[in-house]
Amino acid sequence: MTTENTVAAAADRGYGDRIVAVEPGSTEPVPDSERHGRPRQLFWTWTSPNLEFATIFVGVLSVTAFGQSVPAAVAAIVVGNLLAALAHGILSARGPAAGVPQMVLGRLAFGHRGNALPAALMTITSGFGWFAVNSVSAAFALSAITGGGTVAWLVAVVVVQVAVAFFGHNLVQAFERLAFPLLAVVLGAGAVLVLAASDPGAAASPDGVGGVGGVGGFLLTVGAVVGYSAGWSPYAADYSRYLPRSVSARATGLAAGGGLFLSATVLMTVGAVSVGAATAAGLDSDNPVANYTGLLPGWLTVLTLVAIAVGAVAANVLNVYSGAMAFLALGIDVPLARARAVVALAFGAVGFVIALVALGDAAAGYEAFLLVVVYWVGPWLGVVLTDQWLRPTDPDLLYDRTYRNHAGPVALAVGIVVSVLLFANQELFTGLVPRLLPGIGDVTFLVGLLLAAGLYALLLRRTAVATPGGTR
Repeated sequence: MTTENTVAAAADRGYGDRIVAVEPGSTEPVPDSERHGRPRQLFWTWTSPNLEFATIFVGVLSVTAFGQSVPAAVAAIVVGNLLAALAHGILSARGPAAGVPQMVLGRLAFGHRGNALPAALMTITSGFGWFAVNSVSAAFALSAITGGGTVAWLVAVVVVQVAVAFFGHNLVQAFERLAFPLLAVVLGAGAVLVLAASDPGAAASPDGVGGVGGVGGFLLTVGAVVGYSAGWSPYAADYSRYLPRSVSARATGLAAGGGLFLSATVLMTVGAVSVGAATAAGLDSDNPVANYTGLLPGWLTVLTLVAIAVGAVAANVLNVYSGAMAFLALGIDVPLARARAVVALAFGAVGFVIALVALGDAAAGYEAFLLVVVYWVGPWLGVVLTDQWLRPTDPDLLYDRTYRNHAGPVALAVGIVVSVLLFANQELFTGLVPRLLPGIGDVTFLVGLLLAAGLYALLLRRTAVATPGGTR
């Protein structure tokens, strides 16, 4: 499909700001006639999906798995979320002017065919990985309320998530807005009580990596935090592209990045300080949600578990929707309504199976998944941010199937392979540097980002070619 035909098809979609309507079209630019909303709506769009137990659990891991004291964990949480929020704000700010999904914008840096690599990675990580992680959190929460089986609740949660995401952008945005006050009030009240009962000076887990305040544990925490929060970056423009072109790019970026930073930092901090409080209260359940809610009074426990389930759904409707966007950015010409429905059903089925397996060992599986996500998102950010800095957006290239930019795929692949082989630090695989220097932790994200960015800058002018038009 050519750029002209794509834009023409977008001009008479009749979608506008209708909420209960299936979003039409595919990945074409949003026409000006359908632009609506204000930048501030992105604050709750990127706050609500982080107001869930999966966010709290990152803070729990910083102490129980990475051996950090509470002050060291909080410092690592702030550093990691600042990095992630900065990148997220920059990418979100580009959405109103471009009017296209984030993975379509990625074609500038990777070329039309080369963009299939990051688009496929995002389809897998968002539609399957994060979908499974958040579904497990919701199932645990609802099981704790009712005493019912987690599998039955897992099925119910998956059905609800797929149903909400099916209708598309406007209903997803409305759901995040409606979920925000419930999640903020309930989880905020729980956070106050947990913080009041905590002991910031409590010792870290003796089984943690790197020791109390150790560099290795600190870097592992930063990596896990960035893995969680920067995992939203490949979605960024998906939810800012419907804003009018006239809105402030700075306001757009601040609203998106601010919502991400505030919600993730507060709840991760609460998770870190909750470990000592749970230990002092004699809570030692295999269900991490039960340990956290055991610190709360009965009435607030029920509300918190409901909020955890709602937060998981808020996160997963984004995962399903943006997974469909990534799937379509592969270049498959299928009308969006049909494609999103098929992708949602497929993601729901596969994600359910993955989540079902993860129920048996949620903590270990979640820890490993966070670090795996970092391994490709870091180099991807290095490439797209460098491309955005070095040259303006050329809309004619976004839908030009002849456009090639080999610098992007090469830089991404090299960034992933080199950073993982040298610096990965997981149970399944440990890179050369951590084997020689065990205390270094995991700096794969930072190395991959910087390496991919530098290599892309060097290769860009030699490899970005469009036909006709020559070197870009």
